[in-house]
Amino acid sequence: MTTLADFAPLEHLVEHALASGDETALHVLGYGEITSVLAWPNADGPWACKRLPVFDRADRLADFRAQFGHYVATLQSEGVQIHESRIEIVPTDDGTVAYIVQPTLEPSALGPAVLRGSSETDGRALLSAIIDHIATVVSPVVGLDAQLANWGLVDDELVYFDISTPMLRDEHGHDLLDTELFMSSLPPFLRPVVRKFLLGSILDQFFEPRAAALDLAANLYKERLGEWVPTVFELANERLRLDRALTVDEAKRYYRRDMRVWGMLQTMRRVDRSWQQKIRRRPYRFLLPGRINRRL
Repeated sequence: MTTLADFAPLEHLVEHALASGDETALHVLGYGEITSVLAWPNADGPWACKRLPVFDRADRLADFRAQFGHYVATLQSEGVQIHESRIEIVPTDDGTVAYIVQPTLEPSALGPAVLRGSSETDGRALLSAIIDHIATVVSPVVGLDAQLANWGLVDDELVYFDISTPMLRDEHGHDLLDTELFMSSLPPFLRPVVRKFLLGSILDQFFEPRAAALDLAANLYKERLGEWVPTVFELANERLRLDRALTVDEAKRYYRRDMRVWGMLQTMRRVDRSWQQKIRRRPYRFLLPGRINRRL
């Protein structure tokens, strides 16, 4: 296993990229909606590192670590195989940076690539396994972002690796996740709007089986795998015993709405980055995803 000293140079490169706006020294493996996944120390790893927002207090970091461990244990107890993961800490002048560190996967082992190369039988089995996990995991107190891009194959076993936002709620429906920590990546003027009008609906969908299956299906359009949407719905309508069947038209409406929301948020973040760097002459504190092709 690598140690703290191995990841401090990665944070140094990230800080340089944030200060200069030049990210060419970073090995970007992929983009999420919140941040990028970086390979370290080489372009192919062996580690995939997702940088979390800076923790300004020790208690916030301790709380996140506790929720992270609880979430992993909860998913594992429900039969979800979690990709080997750990948290690496790097102190900085502004606070503490944490990385979720996992072994890199071959591009061909990532969920979208696996499905793209699958036969009808194998593809159906893959999607059925994910639907089964939705059925057993998702509840009012445990959420799951079951999008295909969050799964991969290790030794032919399905593994889940998107655990950087532990989706747990108490019995009253209150998020145990420090949502304000992740909201900090949004421009200050946008946070009250997102907090009031968007945050609840964005998170709620992962705590309800029908909505989680709809999100899985709709995001296949982003992966250019829309031909598999009817299969997801056939499996979900049967396995989840839905009172109201999911439909392709509903998936397209959902995806268009999702596309507008996340497209707007990323545009505002890029505007804020330009404002901070070019007008205020300050470094921007977050790595932003590259342009995401969201067209249906």
